[in-house]
Amino acid sequence: MEVSDPTSRCFPTPGIHTRGLWLNDHHPLDYALDLLFFQLPIMCITTSILNVLLKPLGHPAIISQILGGLMLGPSFLGQSKEFTRIVFPDRGKVVLETFGLFGFTIFQFLIGVKMDHNIILQSGRRAIAIGILGYIIPFTFGVLAAIVLRICVNVDTNVSRVLSIVVGTESMSAFPVITCFLSDLKILNSELGRLASSSSLISDICSVVSIVIFKISFMLKGEKAFANTLGSITSAAFLLAIAVFLVRPAALWVIKKTPEGKPVREIYLCSFIMLLLAFTFVSQITGQGYVMAPFIFGLAIPYGPPLGSAFEEKFDCFISVLLMPIFYTLCGLKTDFFTLDGNVWIVQVVILSCFIGKTIGVMLPNLYCKMPIRDAFVVALIMNSKGIVELALYNTWLEDQVFTKKIFTTMTIQIVFTTLFVSRLVQCLYNPSRRYLSYKRRTIQHSNLNTELGILACVHTQDNVPNIIQLMEISSAKKENPIHLCVLHLVELIGRSSSILVKHQRNGKASARFTQSDHIINAFRYYEQNRKDLVWVDIFSSISPFITMHDDVCSLALDKRACLIIIPFHKQWVAEGAVESSTAMRNLNYNVLEKAPCSVGILVNHRYVGSCATLMPRKVLYCVSVLFFGGADDREALSYAARMAEHPSVRLTLLRFTSKHNVYDDEKMKILDTEVLTAFKNETLHNERVWSKEEVVTDGSALMKVLRLIQNGYDLVMVGRRHVESPFTSGLTEWTEHPELGIVGDILATSDFRGVPSVLVVQQQARVWGMQYLEHAP
Repeated sequence: MEVSDPTSRCFPTPGIHTRGLWLNDHHPLDYALDLLFFQLPIMCITTSILNVLLKPLGHPAIISQILGGLMLGPSFLGQSKEFTRIVFPDRGKVVLETFGLFGFTIFQFLIGVKMDHNIILQSGRRAIAIGILGYIIPFTFGVLAAIVLRICVNVDTNVSRVLSIVVGTESMSAFPVITCFLSDLKILNSELGRLASSSSLISDICSVVSIVIFKISFMLKGEKAFANTLGSITSAAFLLAIAVFLVRPAALWVIKKTPEGKPVREIYLCSFIMLLLAFTFVSQITGQGYVMAPFIFGLAIPYGPPLGSAFEEKFDCFISVLLMPIFYTLCGLKTDFFTLDGNVWIVQVVILSCFIGKTIGVMLPNLYCKMPIRDAFVVALIMNSKGIVELALYNTWLEDQVFTKKIFTTMTIQIVFTTLFVSRLVQCLYNPSRRYLSYKRRTIQHSNLNTELGILACVHTQDNVPNIIQLMEISSAKKENPIHLCVLHLVELIGRSSSILVKHQRNGKASARFTQSDHIINAFRYYEQNRKDLVWVDIFSSISPFITMHDDVCSLALDKRACLIIIPFHKQWVAEGAVESSTAMRNLNYNVLEKAPCSVGILVNHRYVGSCATLMPRKVLYCVSVLFFGGADDREALSYAARMAEHPSVRLTLLRFTSKHNVYDDEKMKILDTEVLTAFKNETLHNERVWSKEEVVTDGSALMKVLRLIQNGYDLVMVGRRHVESPFTSGLTEWTEHPELGIVGDILATSDFRGVPSVLVVQQQARVWGMQYLEHAP
């Protein structure tokens, strides 16, 4: 067995930092601070290069960081004694490890802060079954494999005594590991991602209970068994009491004292950090360790804004960019391929047994609930992923000499290969957007006029509400064809680790702090009450990362059978000449346009933020114009406008653009355009509030002249997003700034056309399963 006692070594050093080459004879790297400044760039550059190389393959960042440590460690460059002596001498490892473990402590704290405790209470039977069976079955498989190996094979003593520990760590599915893995693969708020997050929490509870039982039974066998056991239980209870009766009330008091929209005071944040360090210190000296203490402390702090998001904003970048890569790299530095021998296969057999057992344990409840076998296997793969929690445990056991260097190397390599294998398989087998591919046309054009119209309206802030309500008001809801409006409040995932989709009940109580969500909910509830029996409103909140928020939008549109998704434009006017823009919102709009299971409308608002729009008085005329060039998107816009024309306060003008030359390359598109135009004419023949006008244009400049003439005459202009190449758009394509709006929509969205208060750019459903002919299909 390898024995290493760091306390027995002496590392003489001339001081903390050098005074410079001209004033000191010592080498700069003999000083602790200078050595640290030399090591950090080397580690960061190595891991960054590997991350750039591996990122296109979709591998999580943990892979590049561990591999960076492997390259710098004794497995590769560390084979050179001169390299190790200069770059990673023994005297510098203490400082590096302290940095890494400090980063891990803050990381665990942030995971606890971002964790929603209600996930446990809201976990369905399936998640509970997956969490329990996903722990018990692999534990059973691993124990049986270890027993058989001990009986049938002459197992090395050092290997034999750690097999039970290997079984325990391989059976658990740590919540921080699962959420980080899902976030790296951008499926955190997918259906399977939410299921895996909830199940991992249940699995964590099972593993904690098992560890407590094992720890107590181990203490009862040693000297002073009763005293040790009582001391451990008392110290654990003391720490929990501090978290529940001191930290939690203090956090709630700080939240109460912080006005909505205002940042948390620095003194409060600093106080909590000081308390966290003291809490972890007490945990260390009482034998509870540094792994769980910061996590429990974080659990006591309410997730989300203002306090939870403040901690994430302050520390997340520093931890994820600097301290955690140090921790991962140090794991690689401790890994030495040359310590492996023929007994490694015994550990691998136990690991494989646990992997198979967890796959079976996770798949069984899913298959019982009629989940497709591919998705059930994907959830099993996700639950088998390993990461930071396991690495922290391996480091602790290596430091306590429970693990030898050989066992540590075996387990670290296993984490790398498991993560590589699982991430690639999950990416190949699971595509969340696949389920959004509808088997029928979900468009306004193809919907029955005598049925309810399903619309999903996305809202980012209160400023989006008046325009959505105004649009719904002129959509002409009637008792025979009411509107089912689903409102989705999109909230960026900040200060919590798991995404969530919340449905707000009609009789639900408002939160103690009157938040922006409450204002949005109240506005739409008030509108619903004023349009009773005509409009039915369901309100949801999606709290998820912007990069995967389209999953919630598309899945909700599919579940609620919406024919149209309304999403706000990513720019809004906040003052004269000033514009607010959000790249995250723009990417969200792109993803929705690409993957939506129905038609999509981007609503551009030229009004200044804060300019209030109320419910439209019934006797006031609301002027709407539809620009028709031809194509599926223009037909969808015209179909929506035809419904608006039935509203007694809407005056609709159809501007049909034609050319002296034939603009139709597709004869079938010409026939479809003619059919829709003819149907619109017949429906509005006796409607005096509907006008139709034909504009003959020869090129893009002529089109611009017509658009400038109409900009002050209408409250809403509707146009299709995609148009085929034609004389209408000649010379305009290269000037398009916002391709998500199309050529004409982009023109109307510029600040030069602020005379048009609102613009709705419509895209008809882009993807339908099994349809051979679909215009503009991607």
